[in-house]
Amino acid sequence: MFGECGGCQFQDIPYADELRLKEEMLRRLFRDSGLETNGAFQPIVPSPQEYAYRCRLDMKFLKIKSGEMFMGFSPAKGFRVVEVEACPIAMKAVSDFLPQLRRQAAEKMPKKYRNANLTVKTGDDGRVFWGGIGRRSLRMQPQDYLWTDIDGIRIFYSLDTFFQANFSILPALTAAIRGLGVFAPDRIFFDLYGGVGLFGIVFARDVKQVFLIEENIHAIRCARYNRSYHRIGNMEILEGRMEDVFSDLPVQADGARSVALVDPPRAGLSESVCGMLNGPTSLQTLVYLSCHPQTLVRDLGILTEGGWRAERIIPFDFFPKTRHVETLVLLQRKKPVL
Repeated sequence: MFGECGGCQFQDIPYADELRLKEEMLRRLFRDSGLETNGAFQPIVPSPQEYAYRCRLDMKFLKIKSGEMFMGFSPAKGFRVVEVEACPIAMKAVSDFLPQLRRQAAEKMPKKYRNANLTVKTGDDGRVFWGGIGRRSLRMQPQDYLWTDIDGIRIFYSLDTFFQANFSILPALTAAIRGLGVFAPDRIFFDLYGGVGLFGIVFARDVKQVFLIEENIHAIRCARYNRSYHRIGNMEILEGRMEDVFSDLPVQADGARSVALVDPPRAGLSESVCGMLNGPTSLQTLVYLSCHPQTLVRDLGILTEGGWRAERIIPFDFFPKTRHVETLVLLQRKKPVL
């Protein structure tokens, strides 16, 4: 399957070489963009697991006119389906479930359907859920939510919400964020694009107040469940688009004691959000977690022109054997903007 599937690109080289190539790619991208890094780059953080790390897979399911059905991944080239019965980078519970997933999807596929996009996920307890055929097929009840423990804190998520795919590297990520020295008992933490509340929940005990912004209603539902489960009283969850909600937050109260973390989708930050972060706010500290280097570099170009400076850049290998890399950036104001 390797070489045909469009997912993995680095199964044929030692892991140390893969890490070196990814770090060189990121450094080259920053250098070619003209961004000033001034020694901000740190070595890439490896994944504790090179294989069997993904808690989620997205599968293509195709039925042709003859009635024959195929399930697999998008190919590296072309439009057909690369059929698979196992995936080496998926967690064992998910990989072992794939033959059963194919049978269940074939039984559930309506006659009029020709294709479907299937999502299959697991958690720490090994339960496997899937959906993608029919309306609300990804909806889960709270009692069925999947979960993982991070830093001793249980975080719940569902089929219809985004969640980090590699559990094994998350403790290194949360340790690195704490190591930035941006949290303190008197700090206000703005968790922007907060999803199910991963960072807001994990860091709630490190700060005075948490404001989480998320527009996805399914993620909001999980975030509220996480807050209730942990009985967190210093966390406010706000539903809406960043562009609509952020300007109403109390950033102006004391920006020197505030820190914002943005964890946007692959498309990165919109121009209006960059404008807000560059605008007349007293916010002095910004942490950017990116899953897409190209949009990260684009956004950093806008932010640095608006008065921010990259103090630390830490790559993380969230996706071993693939070309993808996650990047954590600490930004500070070059000078106060009032």
